[in-house]
Amino acid sequence: MLPEPQTREEFQQRYPAVYFLDAGDLAGLAAYLHNRGWIGPEERLRGAGKAGEGNMNYTLRVTTSERSFILKQARPWVEKYPHIAAPRERALVEGRFYEAVSADPELAAMMPGLLGLDAASHILALEDLGEAQDFTMLYQGAALAEAQTDALADYLSKLHRSPGDADRKNAFANRAMRALNHLHIFEFPLQLENGFDLDAITPGLNEPARSLKLDQGYISTVKSLGELYLRDGDALLHGDYFPGSWLKTARGLRVIDAEFCFYGPPEFDLGVAIAHLHLANQRVGLIQRFLGSYRPARPLHHELVWQLAGVEIMRRLIGVAQLPIQFDLEQKTALLKLSREMVLTPRQGVER
Repeated sequence: MLPEPQTREEFQQRYPAVYFLDAGDLAGLAAYLHNRGWIGPEERLRGAGKAGEGNMNYTLRVTTSERSFILKQARPWVEKYPHIAAPRERALVEGRFYEAVSADPELAAMMPGLLGLDAASHILALEDLGEAQDFTMLYQGAALAEAQTDALADYLSKLHRSPGDADRKNAFANRAMRALNHLHIFEFPLQLENGFDLDAITPGLNEPARSLKLDQGYISTVKSLGELYLRDGDALLHGDYFPGSWLKTARGLRVIDAEFCFYGPPEFDLGVAIAHLHLANQRVGLIQRFLGSYRPARPLHHELVWQLAGVEIMRRLIGVAQLPIQFDLEQKTALLKLSREMVLTPRQGVER
């Protein structure tokens, strides 16, 4: 099997019939949009520029003589890390996700609307939510408001109650993306010799990471949690429910980037969110409020929530998907210890 292309030239050689989204080619973009019927015959393209700091996809804000909207292309690599291959089919699954939530007015109001889907080129056209800021500012000391916390929990409550017959679950299996995520959450960070130099990120971090990698009880439990992640479940999950997928807009909090969605255990979405509230130094009372505001469709396995939160903390500290956090070695070492406690002795949650 040939390696996936990582440049425009390689991409166009491999996929000559597929449109390559490029902000620098306005003439080609205008022709593409007219041919797709995504802009009208008299509508003129005025510009296109980067929209947000997404990791997975190439995303543009397109401005015309009449409006603006977002274009998002899934390429056979991770946009932020081009050396990592990723399935282009994620765009099709995400498109199905937007179609599914559109049936619930309250859920739909929390996400951009789907305007179009080009399955051949793996491009989504989405409603522009306007000038917005993602919640990665939480990692720099900002505090999540109680109303925002309630809104985030309410979104998951509604999403996890979405209906799911066999056909729908199959449409959201998303196995290739789950395999990619499984590697980078449950496996790669704990590989003893993975070639990832943590000392280059935080001097001295290799040592506490190595200690965790040698903890066979921790390794075994994380492996079991990874196997659970790969199994199908009953709840429709967002799949990447962290501050980078939450937007602060003029119309309130919105949720984006559902390319990792699948039917699985609701504890996964909850665990990921709780992990990031810990990593963003949010107060314990706010984390408890988030869990208390969530309305489960079935009794939650609270220990599983905290175990999955512990795994997410670990992978964000010693895995590839680093966060814009400013913790020193002592703080990161303490968080890795917290991860171990969450995974091995969850007890309904671990106080910091």
